[in-house]
Amino acid sequence: MNRVSIALFGSVVLLIVLLYFLQEPSTDRTKSSLRVFCAASNRAVVEKIRVDYEREIGTEIVIQYGPSQSLLSSAEVSGTGDLYLPADESYLELGREKGLVEEVFPLARMQAGLVVIKGNPGGYRTLKDITRDGVKLVQADPEVAAVGKMTKKVLAKQGLWDQIDESTMAYRTTVTDVANDVKLGAADVGIVFDAVLSTYPGLEFVPIPELTEARADSAVGVLKSSLNPSSALHFARYLSAADRGLKHYAEAGFRPVEGDPWDDVPELEVFAGAMLRPAVDQTIQDFAEREGINISTIYNGCGILVGQMKTGKYPDAYFACDAEFMTQVQQLFGEPLDVSANELVILVQKGNPHQIASLRDLAQPELRVGIGHEKQCAMGWLTQQTFIEGGVQAEIMPNVMVQAATGDLLVNKMNAGALDAAVAYISNAAGSADKLDAVRISGLSCAVATQPFAIGKETKYRQLMLRLQKRILSSASQERFVNQGFRWNSQ
Repeated sequence: MNRVSIALFGSVVLLIVLLYFLQEPSTDRTKSSLRVFCAASNRAVVEKIRVDYEREIGTEIVIQYGPSQSLLSSAEVSGTGDLYLPADESYLELGREKGLVEEVFPLARMQAGLVVIKGNPGGYRTLKDITRDGVKLVQADPEVAAVGKMTKKVLAKQGLWDQIDESTMAYRTTVTDVANDVKLGAADVGIVFDAVLSTYPGLEFVPIPELTEARADSAVGVLKSSLNPSSALHFARYLSAADRGLKHYAEAGFRPVEGDPWDDVPELEVFAGAMLRPAVDQTIQDFAEREGINISTIYNGCGILVGQMKTGKYPDAYFACDAEFMTQVQQLFGEPLDVSANELVILVQKGNPHQIASLRDLAQPELRVGIGHEKQCAMGWLTQQTFIEGGVQAEIMPNVMVQAATGDLLVNKMNAGALDAAVAYISNAAGSADKLDAVRISGLSCAVATQPFAIGKETKYRQLMLRLQKRILSSASQERFVNQGFRWNSQ
């Protein structure tokens, strides 16, 4: 019995251990840690942000510093890590091409130029000055460091690279190694990014005309390998927040972008035409869940939404059913992007018992017709324009029994047998193919609506909304739109 008890006890212990290791990773930010691959050029500022974030949020940030290319290789080979912050966003593009990087958050800009001892005793002002005989010049390796790669690219375009390559005494692994050589007197001059020198009070940055175009745009990317992307996005938002991370970037001599204000859980509001709901709702929900934010999406007829906006209710973004209803409130939004198109059709009962083949057939005696409300929704306005273009408005309107705010209401009445025909978007009937048929309206330009998306000028969260816009334009979103009967317009 003792042996049996011991065996049972051992089995229970083993089961508990297995369950522990098989459990899902924690999504609690206060109990998890994040691994960041960060370029050496950003080390001073990122260390300050790390300290602030760990104190304020409680999540441990583990950072590996090094050359941008080497860090990208490490992320690729290891298949681990949460964020990648190179010295220049060109490395993030490489990361995307390799399938390693998801979202990208812009941070700041750096300028390449010379590093010298304070006061510039050597009088270095141009490329010619640093290629003189006897000048000890060091650079960062173009194969692994962003500043070296950028220097080579810009000077090669001017036909000057071979000259400076021959004059270079040594190549270092990182930009900070270059600054340290000058600080210690091992070199007279080096090529660095200006922001790197914020922690070197004995050194001075000197811009030179030949490197005017050598500018690096720093950004941080969320890695696909992240086991906790919501937590990674949370730290990325902190890094790129105007009143958190970007404040330190400005203090360190970087030129920060215009970032969003910091909020632990941002609250956003999006207005969208009701007919867009089946195509876009899941995309918005997935985006909000991944980002760890709250989005209230208000779906309604575009005429109703425009009326609300004209009385002072301004959403963070507007996704209109038709360009006409974006035009009416264009002053409230940035440049709209045409995402999709939707076609007006005549919905009829299965088998088309009334033999409706064109708009004119809707004028048949005693036919019960439903259309959208002209002032409440884009569909209704577009329907009236189509009737006018087809020269049939006066004939059809006496048969109109229902004018609804959304196409879904018309479909419901068709399914209930309350209408014989309805003019609605083809997407409205996507789930009713077993009960309804669609008759195309041919030869009329007004029968197609374009759906534009635009970000509100008054939104506090422009960067966040740009990421949502990008998600709406993604291939996964495109598939949802096409499956709902929309045509994809976005390039």
